[in-house]
Amino acid sequence: MRALVVEDDARIAATLDAALSSAGLAVTCRADGEEAWFLAGTEPFDIIVLDLGLPGLDGMTLLKRWRSEGVMTPVIILTARSHWAERVDGIEAGADDYLVKPFRPEELLARLRAIIRRSSGHATSRIEIEDLVIDTRMKEVTRGGVPIPMPPQEYRLLTYLAHKAGSVVSQLELTEHLYAQDFMRDSNSIEKLVGRVRKRLGNDVIKTRRGFGYFVESPDA
Repeated sequence: MRALVVEDDARIAATLDAALSSAGLAVTCRADGEEAWFLAGTEPFDIIVLDLGLPGLDGMTLLKRWRSEGVMTPVIILTARSHWAERVDGIEAGADDYLVKPFRPEELLARLRAIIRRSSGHATSRIEIEDLVIDTRMKEVTRGGVPIPMPPQEYRLLTYLAHKAGSVVSQLELTEHLYAQDFMRDSNSIEKLVGRVRKRLGNDVIKTRRGFGYFVESPDA
């Protein structure tokens, strides 16, 4: 999963980067509204954390511009302003949630997970596909009731495909959502990662649509 953090306070941006990265997201940080506007309009992100008090192009204007241009990436607003009318303005402008500074990173992560679940059609933190269960809150995977330990990057691959269950996901999309922009990887990174997950779960969970990408079956299939 990829997150765009738009925050001009370097200390807060570093805290957000560390918190989101520890939760398994590939994080891109920007302090400038114009840069963030261009980036979100040209690259795929799963969530945007947006500060309202940006210099130049402020957060509310940025959000309205994204929505008017068809950028539907979920957005959670961060602001030092606590007046209810401003929160209403943010939601009506297209924000998915609103968090007032100061805040605990744990609360932000809980809200982000809830937004991502809703945007992918999952109402709870558990994703169930036949006998495979992924608990996205506890970061646990079981199959047939048996716990299956998974390293972070393998877990991220599995959960991303599970959130997209029933849809074929290309290697390019997986690369963009699993790795930060400046991360060095070889051309076979995704193929090798899929291979390692299959060794843990069996070959029947992640399936290949040759020439197009990978998928897991929809729970309703």
